[in-house]
Amino acid sequence: MAYQNSTLSLEQMLLKFMSEQDPMLSMLQWLCEQMMEAEVTAKIQAQKSERTDTRTGYRSGYRVRRFDTRMGTMYLFVPKLRKGGYVPFFVTEKSRAEAALIQVIQEAYIQGVSTRKIRKLASRLGIESISHSQVSQITRELNEQVEAFRNRPLKKTYPVLWVDALYEKIRDNHRIVHMAIQVVIGIDEQGRRDILAIQPMPEDSETTYKALFDHLKSRGAQDVWLVVSDAHKGLAKAISESFAGCSWQRCKVHFMRNIMAHIPSRDKDFFASRLKQIWLQPDDQTAMTYAEALMDEYEGPYPAAIQVLEAGLEDSLQFYHFHQIDHRKISSTNMLERLNREIRRRSHVVGVFPNQDAYIRLVTSYLMEYHEDRFTGRSYINPNILQEIQEQRQVA
Repeated sequence: MAYQNSTLSLEQMLLKFMSEQDPMLSMLQWLCEQMMEAEVTAKIQAQKSERTDTRTGYRSGYRVRRFDTRMGTMYLFVPKLRKGGYVPFFVTEKSRAEAALIQVIQEAYIQGVSTRKIRKLASRLGIESISHSQVSQITRELNEQVEAFRNRPLKKTYPVLWVDALYEKIRDNHRIVHMAIQVVIGIDEQGRRDILAIQPMPEDSETTYKALFDHLKSRGAQDVWLVVSDAHKGLAKAISESFAGCSWQRCKVHFMRNIMAHIPSRDKDFFASRLKQIWLQPDDQTAMTYAEALMDEYEGPYPAAIQVLEAGLEDSLQFYHFHQIDHRKISSTNMLERLNREIRRRSHVVGVFPNQDAYIRLVTSYLMEYHEDRFTGRSYINPNILQEIQEQRQVA
Protein backbone atom coordinates (compact mmCIF):
# COMPACT_ATOMS: atom_id res chain seq x y z
CA MET A 1 0.00 0.00 0.00
CA ALA A 2 1.40 3.42 -0.96
CA TYR A 3 1.12 6.36 1.43
CA GLN A 4 1.31 9.55 -0.62
CA ASN A 5 -0.66 11.89 1.68
CA SER A 6 1.96 13.97 3.46
CA THR A 7 -0.71 16.19 5.14
CA LEU A 8 -1.50 13.59 7.78
CA SER A 9 -0.04 14.16 11.21
CA LEU A 10 2.67 11.91 12.56
CA GLU A 11 0.20 10.33 14.97
CA GLN A 12 -2.27 9.61 12.16
CA MET A 13 0.48 8.07 10.04
CA LEU A 14 1.59 5.84 12.90
CA LEU A 15 -1.98 4.67 13.46
CA LYS A 16 -2.23 3.80 9.76
CA PHE A 17 0.99 1.81 9.92
CA MET A 18 -0.14 0.00 13.07
CA SER A 19 -3.26 -1.19 11.27
CA GLU A 20 -1.17 -2.87 8.55
CA GLN A 21 -0.29 -6.57 8.62
CA ASP A 22 3.43 -5.67 8.85
CA PRO A 23 3.75 -2.17 10.38
CA MET A 24 7.57 -1.98 10.08
CA LEU A 25 7.55 -2.97 6.41
CA SER A 26 4.79 -0.46 5.69
CA MET A 27 6.80 2.29 7.38
CA LEU A 28 9.86 1.37 5.34
CA GLN A 29 7.85 1.43 2.11
CA TRP A 30 6.44 4.87 2.94
CA LEU A 31 9.92 6.17 3.75
CA CYS A 32 11.34 4.83 0.46
CA GLU A 33 8.58 6.49 -1.54
CA GLN A 34 9.08 9.82 0.23
CA MET A 35 12.82 9.65 -0.46
CA MET A 36 12.18 8.91 -4.15
CA GLU A 37 9.84 11.89 -4.44
CA ALA A 38 12.42 14.14 -2.79
CA GLU A 39 15.23 12.81 -4.99
CA VAL A 40 13.26 13.31 -8.22
CA THR A 41 12.21 16.81 -7.13
CA ALA A 42 15.85 17.71 -6.52
CA LYS A 43 16.90 16.17 -9.83
CA ILE A 44 14.43 18.12 -11.98
CA GLN A 45 14.36 21.14 -9.63
CA ALA A 46 10.59 21.24 -9.44
CA GLN A 47 7.75 19.79 -7.40
CA LYS A 48 5.03 17.75 -9.10
CA SER A 49 2.95 20.08 -11.39
CA GLU A 50 4.97 23.08 -10.22
CA ARG A 51 5.56 25.87 -12.75
CA THR A 52 9.09 27.23 -12.44
CA ASP A 53 11.85 28.57 -14.70
CA THR A 54 14.45 26.40 -12.98
CA ARG A 55 12.79 23.10 -14.01
CA THR A 56 15.21 20.78 -15.85
CA GLY A 57 12.89 17.86 -16.61
CA TYR A 58 9.40 16.42 -16.40
CA ARG A 59 7.79 13.47 -14.67
CA SER A 60 6.09 10.74 -16.67
CA GLY A 61 4.03 8.73 -14.21
CA TYR A 62 5.26 5.75 -12.21
CA ARG A 63 6.50 2.21 -12.71
CA VAL A 64 6.05 -0.58 -10.20
CA ARG A 65 9.31 -2.20 -9.10
CA ARG A 66 9.77 -5.09 -6.75
CA PHE A 67 12.32 -4.40 -4.01
CA ASP A 68 13.43 -7.30 -1.79
CA THR A 69 14.68 -6.32 1.66
CA ARG A 70 15.59 -8.32 4.73
CA MET A 71 12.33 -7.10 6.28
CA GLY A 72 10.30 -8.44 3.36
CA THR A 73 9.27 -7.66 -0.22
CA MET A 74 7.89 -4.27 -1.24
CA TYR A 75 6.37 -3.08 -4.50
CA LEU A 76 7.47 0.51 -4.92
CA PHE A 77 5.95 3.15 -7.18
CA VAL A 78 9.13 4.50 -8.78
CA PRO A 79 8.77 7.92 -10.50
CA LYS A 80 9.53 7.96 -14.23
CA LEU A 81 11.13 10.85 -16.10
CA ARG A 82 10.56 11.74 -19.74
CA LYS A 83 14.30 11.94 -20.38
CA GLY A 84 17.39 10.56 -18.65
CA GLY A 85 15.81 7.79 -16.62
CA TYR A 86 15.73 7.46 -12.85
CA VAL A 87 16.94 4.73 -10.50
CA PRO A 88 16.50 5.32 -6.74
CA PHE A 89 19.78 5.79 -4.92
CA PHE A 90 18.93 3.06 -2.39
CA VAL A 91 18.24 0.48 -5.11
CA THR A 92 21.16 0.77 -7.58
CA GLU A 93 22.57 -2.72 -7.99
CA LYS A 94 21.36 -4.09 -4.65
CA SER A 95 18.14 -5.75 -5.74
CA ARG A 96 19.25 -8.02 -8.57
CA ALA A 97 22.90 -8.45 -7.65
CA GLU A 98 22.23 -9.40 -4.03
CA ALA A 99 19.49 -11.79 -5.12
CA ALA A 100 21.96 -13.41 -7.49
CA LEU A 101 24.42 -13.83 -4.61
CA ILE A 102 21.68 -15.51 -2.57
CA GLN A 103 21.24 -18.05 -5.34
CA VAL A 104 25.02 -18.56 -5.56
CA ILE A 105 25.00 -19.47 -1.86
CA GLN A 106 22.24 -22.04 -2.27
CA GLU A 107 23.91 -23.65 -5.28
CA ALA A 108 27.27 -23.61 -3.52
CA TYR A 109 25.81 -25.68 -0.67
CA ILE A 110 24.39 -28.17 -3.16
CA GLN A 111 27.68 -28.43 -5.07
CA GLY A 112 29.76 -28.98 -1.92
CA VAL A 113 31.67 -25.70 -1.74
CA SER A 114 33.39 -25.08 1.62
CA THR A 115 30.65 -24.55 4.22
CA ARG A 116 32.97 -22.32 6.24
CA LYS A 117 33.33 -19.96 3.30
CA ILE A 118 29.59 -20.04 2.65
CA ARG A 119 28.77 -19.25 6.30
CA LYS A 120 31.06 -16.24 6.20
CA LEU A 121 29.51 -15.03 2.94
CA ALA A 122 25.98 -15.53 4.25
CA SER A 123 26.84 -13.66 7.43
CA ARG A 124 28.21 -10.69 5.47
CA LEU A 125 24.97 -10.53 3.49
CA GLY A 126 22.79 -10.99 6.56
CA ILE A 127 20.69 -13.69 4.88
CA GLU A 128 20.93 -16.65 7.26
CA SER A 129 17.15 -16.69 7.66
CA ILE A 130 16.24 -16.72 3.96
CA SER A 131 14.07 -19.76 3.25
CA HIS A 132 14.44 -22.17 0.33
CA SER A 133 11.07 -21.08 -1.06
CA GLN A 134 12.18 -17.43 -1.04
CA VAL A 135 15.42 -18.31 -2.80
CA SER A 136 13.56 -20.39 -5.41
CA GLN A 137 11.21 -17.50 -6.13
CA ILE A 138 14.12 -15.06 -6.43
CA THR A 139 15.94 -17.48 -8.74
CA ARG A 140 12.98 -17.90 -11.07
CA GLU A 141 12.53 -14.15 -11.41
CA LEU A 142 16.26 -13.58 -11.90
CA ASN A 143 16.54 -16.25 -14.58
CA GLU A 144 13.70 -14.67 -16.54
CA GLN A 145 15.23 -11.20 -16.33
CA VAL A 146 18.73 -12.40 -17.14
CA GLU A 147 17.65 -14.41 -20.19
CA ALA A 148 15.46 -11.56 -21.43
CA PHE A 149 18.40 -9.15 -21.16
CA ARG A 150 20.92 -11.47 -22.82
CA ASN A 151 18.60 -12.30 -25.73
CA ARG A 152 16.75 -9.02 -26.25
CA PRO A 153 16.50 -7.66 -29.84
CA LEU A 154 19.32 -5.36 -30.95
CA LYS A 155 19.47 -2.43 -33.32
CA LYS A 156 20.77 -2.90 -36.87
CA THR A 157 23.81 -0.59 -36.65
CA TYR A 158 26.47 -0.38 -33.96
CA PRO A 159 29.38 1.78 -35.19
CA VAL A 160 31.81 0.52 -32.51
CA LEU A 161 32.00 -2.66 -30.43
CA TRP A 162 34.36 -3.20 -27.50
CA VAL A 163 35.09 -6.85 -26.67
CA ASP A 164 36.97 -8.12 -23.63
CA ALA A 165 37.11 -11.28 -21.53
CA LEU A 166 36.74 -11.98 -17.83
CA TYR A 167 38.36 -15.09 -16.38
CA GLU A 168 36.81 -16.63 -13.27
CA LYS A 169 37.13 -19.84 -11.28
CA ILE A 170 34.06 -21.97 -11.90
CA ARG A 171 33.28 -25.47 -10.66
CA ASP A 172 32.68 -27.83 -13.58
CA ASN A 173 31.87 -31.48 -12.90
CA HIS A 174 33.65 -31.34 -9.50
CA ARG A 175 36.71 -29.66 -11.07
CA ILE A 176 37.69 -26.00 -10.73
CA VAL A 177 38.39 -24.45 -14.13
CA HIS A 178 39.21 -20.95 -15.36
CA MET A 179 36.45 -19.98 -17.76
CA ALA A 180 36.38 -16.98 -20.09
CA ILE A 181 33.27 -14.81 -20.20
CA GLN A 182 33.15 -12.33 -23.08
CA VAL A 183 31.52 -8.96 -22.45
CA VAL A 184 30.54 -6.86 -25.48
CA ILE A 185 29.63 -3.17 -25.32
CA GLY A 186 28.48 -1.24 -28.38
CA ILE A 187 27.38 2.27 -29.26
CA ASP A 188 24.29 2.85 -31.38
CA GLU A 189 23.87 5.54 -34.04
CA GLN A 190 22.89 8.02 -31.33
CA GLY A 191 26.25 7.46 -29.65
CA ARG A 192 24.76 5.78 -26.58
CA ARG A 193 26.45 2.79 -24.99
CA ASP A 194 24.70 -0.55 -24.68
CA ILE A 195 25.79 -3.85 -23.11
CA LEU A 196 25.13 -6.31 -25.92
CA ALA A 197 26.47 -9.67 -24.72
CA ILE A 198 27.65 -11.63 -21.70
CA GLN A 199 28.76 -14.86 -23.31
CA PRO A 200 30.72 -17.85 -21.91
CA MET A 201 33.63 -18.92 -24.12
CA PRO A 202 35.02 -22.46 -23.81
CA GLU A 203 38.17 -21.37 -25.69
CA ASP A 204 39.74 -18.43 -27.55
CA SER A 205 39.32 -19.46 -31.17
CA GLU A 206 37.84 -18.32 -34.46
CA THR A 207 34.91 -20.72 -33.99
CA THR A 208 33.88 -19.36 -30.60
CA TYR A 209 34.16 -15.73 -31.72
CA LYS A 210 32.16 -16.53 -34.84
CA ALA A 211 29.47 -18.00 -32.57
CA LEU A 212 29.53 -14.83 -30.45
CA PHE A 213 29.04 -12.56 -33.46
CA ASP A 214 26.43 -14.89 -34.98
CA HIS A 215 24.46 -14.54 -31.74
CA LEU A 216 24.58 -10.74 -32.05
CA LYS A 217 23.45 -10.97 -35.68
CA SER A 218 20.59 -13.32 -34.84
CA ARG A 219 19.29 -10.63 -32.47
CA GLY A 220 19.39 -7.95 -35.18
CA ALA A 221 22.90 -6.44 -35.26
CA GLN A 222 24.10 -6.34 -38.87
CA ASP A 223 26.28 -3.28 -39.47
CA VAL A 224 29.45 -2.82 -37.37
CA TRP A 225 32.22 -0.42 -38.38
CA LEU A 226 34.96 -1.08 -35.83
CA VAL A 227 35.67 -3.74 -33.19
CA VAL A 228 38.13 -2.87 -30.39
CA SER A 229 39.70 -5.77 -28.48
CA ASP A 230 42.86 -7.55 -27.43
CA ALA A 231 44.58 -9.83 -29.95
CA HIS A 232 42.62 -13.00 -29.24
CA LYS A 233 43.28 -15.94 -31.51
CA GLY A 234 40.99 -16.03 -34.53
CA LEU A 235 39.17 -12.82 -33.62
CA ALA A 236 40.23 -10.74 -36.64
CA LYS A 237 39.12 -13.46 -39.05
CA ALA A 238 35.80 -13.92 -37.26
CA ILE A 239 35.16 -10.16 -37.52
CA SER A 240 35.84 -10.06 -41.26
CA GLU A 241 33.57 -13.05 -41.87
CA SER A 242 30.75 -11.80 -39.65
CA PHE A 243 30.63 -8.08 -40.51
CA ALA A 244 31.53 -7.05 -44.05
CA GLY A 245 33.65 -3.91 -44.21
CA CYS A 246 34.37 -3.90 -40.47
CA SER A 247 37.81 -2.95 -39.14
CA TRP A 248 39.59 -4.40 -36.12
CA GLN A 249 41.41 -2.10 -33.68
CA ARG A 250 43.92 -3.98 -31.56
CA CYS A 251 43.83 -2.43 -28.08
CA LYS A 252 46.95 -0.26 -27.85
CA VAL A 253 47.21 -0.76 -24.06
CA HIS A 254 47.25 -4.57 -24.30
CA PHE A 255 49.59 -4.29 -27.30
CA MET A 256 52.05 -2.16 -25.33
CA ARG A 257 52.00 -4.73 -22.51
CA ASN A 258 52.79 -7.49 -25.02
CA ILE A 259 55.77 -5.50 -26.30
CA MET A 260 57.03 -4.40 -22.89
CA ALA A 261 57.13 -8.01 -21.70
CA HIS A 262 60.33 -8.35 -23.77
CA ILE A 263 62.05 -5.25 -22.36
CA PRO A 264 64.47 -5.57 -19.39
CA SER A 265 63.19 -4.02 -16.15
CA ARG A 266 65.91 -1.39 -16.04
CA ASP A 267 64.85 -0.04 -19.46
CA LYS A 268 61.05 -0.31 -19.19
CA ASP A 269 60.28 3.28 -18.19
CA PHE A 270 62.52 4.78 -20.83
CA PHE A 271 61.33 2.54 -23.66
CA ALA A 272 57.66 2.88 -22.68
CA SER A 273 57.92 6.68 -22.93
CA ARG A 274 59.26 6.31 -26.47
CA LEU A 275 56.82 3.57 -27.45
CA LYS A 276 53.59 5.32 -26.48
CA GLN A 277 54.45 8.24 -28.76
CA ILE A 278 53.44 6.04 -31.71
CA TRP A 279 49.74 6.35 -30.80
CA LEU A 280 49.95 10.07 -30.03
CA GLN A 281 50.91 11.12 -33.56
CA PRO A 282 48.46 13.30 -35.54
CA ASP A 283 47.75 10.72 -38.28
CA ASP A 284 48.50 7.14 -39.27
CA GLN A 285 51.27 7.99 -41.75
CA THR A 286 53.17 9.99 -39.15
CA ALA A 287 52.63 7.18 -36.66
CA MET A 288 54.03 4.62 -39.12
CA THR A 289 57.06 6.80 -39.85
CA TYR A 290 57.78 7.25 -36.15
CA ALA A 291 57.31 3.53 -35.46
CA GLU A 292 59.66 2.53 -38.28
CA ALA A 293 62.35 4.85 -36.94
CA LEU A 294 61.87 3.39 -33.47
CA MET A 295 62.15 -0.17 -34.79
CA ASP A 296 65.32 0.64 -36.71
CA GLU A 297 66.86 2.19 -33.60
CA TYR A 298 66.07 -0.63 -31.15
CA GLU A 299 65.99 -3.75 -33.30
CA GLY A 300 69.50 -4.62 -32.09
CA PRO A 301 69.07 -4.33 -28.29
CA TYR A 302 65.44 -5.55 -28.14
CA PRO A 303 64.82 -7.89 -31.10
CA ALA A 304 61.91 -9.81 -29.54
CA ALA A 305 60.03 -6.61 -28.59
CA ILE A 306 60.54 -5.10 -32.03
CA GLN A 307 59.30 -8.30 -33.68
CA VAL A 308 56.04 -8.09 -31.67
CA LEU A 309 55.68 -4.40 -32.52
CA GLU A 310 56.21 -4.94 -36.23
CA ALA A 311 53.75 -7.84 -36.41
CA GLY A 312 50.85 -5.98 -34.76
CA LEU A 313 51.53 -2.33 -35.59
CA GLU A 314 48.98 -1.78 -38.38
CA ASP A 315 46.18 -3.44 -36.41
CA SER A 316 46.85 -1.02 -33.53
CA LEU A 317 46.53 2.05 -35.81
CA GLN A 318 43.03 1.46 -37.19
CA PHE A 319 41.51 4.16 -34.98
CA TYR A 320 43.20 6.78 -37.18
CA HIS A 321 40.70 5.94 -39.93
CA PHE A 322 37.98 7.29 -37.62
CA HIS A 323 39.79 10.56 -36.94
CA GLN A 324 36.56 12.42 -36.16
CA ILE A 325 36.17 10.38 -32.96
CA ASP A 326 38.29 11.08 -29.88
CA HIS A 327 41.07 8.48 -30.19
CA ARG A 328 41.07 7.86 -26.42
CA LYS A 329 37.64 6.27 -26.73
CA ILE A 330 38.32 3.84 -29.58
CA SER A 331 42.03 3.02 -29.43
CA SER A 332 41.78 0.75 -26.38
CA THR A 333 39.39 -1.30 -24.26
CA ASN A 334 39.93 0.92 -21.20
CA MET A 335 36.20 1.49 -20.85
CA LEU A 336 35.61 -2.26 -20.56
CA GLU A 337 38.60 -2.71 -18.28
CA ARG A 338 37.02 -0.33 -15.77
CA LEU A 339 33.74 -2.22 -15.96
CA ASN A 340 35.52 -5.54 -15.51
CA ARG A 341 37.18 -4.27 -12.34
CA GLU A 342 33.75 -3.45 -10.93
CA ILE A 343 32.53 -6.95 -11.79
CA ARG A 344 35.55 -8.57 -10.14
CA ARG A 345 34.94 -6.59 -6.95
CA ARG A 346 31.60 -8.38 -6.69
CA SER A 347 32.68 -11.80 -7.89
CA HIS A 348 35.74 -11.85 -5.60
CA VAL A 349 33.53 -12.28 -2.53
CA VAL A 350 32.31 -15.64 -3.91
CA GLY A 351 35.71 -17.02 -4.93
CA VAL A 352 34.84 -20.25 -6.76
CA PHE A 353 31.41 -20.23 -8.41
CA PRO A 354 29.34 -23.43 -8.10
CA ASN A 355 28.60 -23.50 -11.84
CA GLN A 356 28.59 -21.41 -15.00
CA ASP A 357 24.93 -20.43 -14.69
CA ALA A 358 25.48 -18.94 -11.23
CA TYR A 359 28.31 -16.75 -12.54
CA ILE A 360 26.36 -15.63 -15.62
CA ARG A 361 23.42 -14.80 -13.37
CA LEU A 362 25.51 -12.66 -11.03
CA VAL A 363 27.41 -10.79 -13.75
CA THR A 364 24.32 -10.15 -15.87
CA SER A 365 22.33 -8.97 -12.85
CA TYR A 366 24.99 -6.43 -12.02
CA LEU A 367 25.39 -5.30 -15.64
CA MET A 368 21.63 -4.77 -15.97
CA GLU A 369 21.75 -2.33 -13.07
CA TYR A 370 24.98 -0.76 -14.35
CA HIS A 371 23.35 -0.27 -17.75
CA GLU A 372 20.32 1.48 -16.23
CA ASP A 373 22.46 3.66 -13.99
CA ARG A 374 25.34 4.64 -16.30
CA PHE A 375 24.35 4.12 -19.95
CA THR A 376 20.91 5.75 -20.17
CA GLY A 377 22.21 9.32 -20.04
CA ARG A 378 24.17 11.39 -22.51
CA SER A 379 25.86 10.08 -25.63
CA TYR A 380 29.37 8.65 -25.31
CA ILE A 381 30.18 9.75 -28.88
CA ASN A 382 28.53 12.73 -30.59
CA PRO A 383 25.80 11.39 -32.93
CA ASN A 384 26.57 14.13 -35.47
CA ILE A 385 30.08 12.71 -35.83
CA LEU A 386 28.68 9.22 -36.38
CA GLN A 387 26.29 10.57 -39.00
CA GLU A 388 29.20 12.24 -40.81
CA ILE A 389 31.17 8.98 -40.84
CA GLN A 390 28.14 7.05 -42.08
CA GLU A 391 27.70 9.46 -45.00
CA GLN A 392 31.37 9.08 -45.90
CA ARG A 393 31.04 5.29 -45.80
CA GLN A 394 28.04 5.39 -48.13
CA VAL A 395 29.89 7.57 -50.63
CA ALA A 396 32.91 5.27 -50.55
